[in-house]
Amino acid sequence: MLTILGFGMIATFLVLIMLKKMSPIAALVLIPALFCVFVGKGAHLGDYVIKGVGSLAPTAAMLMFAIIYFGVMIDVGLFDPVVRGILRFCKADPMRVVVGTAVLAAIVSLDGDGSTTFMITVSAMYPLYKRLGMSLVVMTGVAATANGVMNTLPWGGPTARAATALKLDASDIFVPMIPALAVGLVAVFLLSYVLGMRERKRVGYLSLDKVLAPESETVLVGAAGSGEVPRKASGGAGADSVEGDDFQGLDSARPTLRPRLYWFNALLTVALLTSMIMEWLPIPVLFLLGAALALTVNFPHIPDQKARIAAHADNVVNVSGMVFAAAVFTGVLSGTGMVKHMADWLVGVVPDSMGSQMGLVTGVLSLPLTYFMSNDGFYFGVLPVLAEAGAAHGVSPLEIARASLAGQALHMSSPLVPAVYVLVGMAKVEFGDHTRFTVKWATITSLVVLGAGILFGTI
Repeated sequence: MLTILGFGMIATFLVLIMLKKMSPIAALVLIPALFCVFVGKGAHLGDYVIKGVGSLAPTAAMLMFAIIYFGVMIDVGLFDPVVRGILRFCKADPMRVVVGTAVLAAIVSLDGDGSTTFMITVSAMYPLYKRLGMSLVVMTGVAATANGVMNTLPWGGPTARAATALKLDASDIFVPMIPALAVGLVAVFLLSYVLGMRERKRVGYLSLDKVLAPESETVLVGAAGSGEVPRKASGGAGADSVEGDDFQGLDSARPTLRPRLYWFNALLTVALLTSMIMEWLPIPVLFLLGAALALTVNFPHIPDQKARIAAHADNVVNVSGMVFAAAVFTGVLSGTGMVKHMADWLVGVVPDSMGSQMGLVTGVLSLPLTYFMSNDGFYFGVLPVLAEAGAAHGVSPLEIARASLAGQALHMSSPLVPAVYVLVGMAKVEFGDHTRFTVKWATITSLVVLGAGILFGTI
């Protein structure tokens, strides 16, 4: 019964947000509360929610101060050189823009944190998508899928969890999977190329001569044979103008730039990311200290500090609110026992004849399981069961651990991943629209990683 209710709760949530019948925050709170009553555990709802909030509070704190920190770094121009390089490659060609989005997301994902990846990627690419009239769900879908593949880095989370749960060395899991993950990343680039060609066909092949100088007049040239009249686009008012803030993030004359402090900010960011990787302090503490230091050094006057915090307040409130709402969902799922019953049922439906193929089974199951539950729930709750079943049929725990990484491309668009709300929030995309668009492409990418792992003999 709990299995049916668990799947029913998740399905209800997804259907309502994809049909835009409820906002994600409302759905994350009200639907699990209702199902908690159906289960007969309504009296324990408060305990489940408090436990869920307690488990996600560090994540909310991390996101809050990470948004402020990287927001300040974007304001002061730390990432401008990277952005200029990507935009010069893009040349306002929709195909190059989408490929550039995938490349930028993959590069920034090396820090191991999805939230920072999405903040930097969206801040850099959003103005270009808006100016060219491109689909924003293409941007969010490509960024999420690229980050999902890169999320398998040993310091990204899943690999470390798998190693801890099965008492293995993280390098023994990750290193043999590098070829398969590389194939997965190539698949993301090919996907971005295909989606980019679709966007080029839809909006035309454009040239944007002065994309890095929003204050100057820019000419958008329609595709040959498209029948479009070349349009002039400027930052000013007029029928063909775009929103006034479209290119704020690329303005080379914005007053928040701190060119004299560039190397200080670069070294501070490197030190922060190094501390995260080396785990010298908890990540929320590192971002809290980093945000305070960045604000103090770059904006020594208190009114300027308040202005920078206020500038990023919308993202902070939206994302942290979403995380705490998700705490209700995860708290009810785990507290009522629905997650355990769902996992046990899925493992139980695997026929004995598939025992020798537990690597393949684990890889396939990792797609829905890491989408419908947190990485902690999957790697610490389900993976040991799968590894035990595999061992009974002569399949090594290392193969099981490697196969469990296959679903990460899909996992990054799960409604239970806080970082995805940073992505859709900053891109001003409805979560339901993002889900409808991304799930199919992310599923294909995950299956490519799984297939490559089997082909290379690592799974």
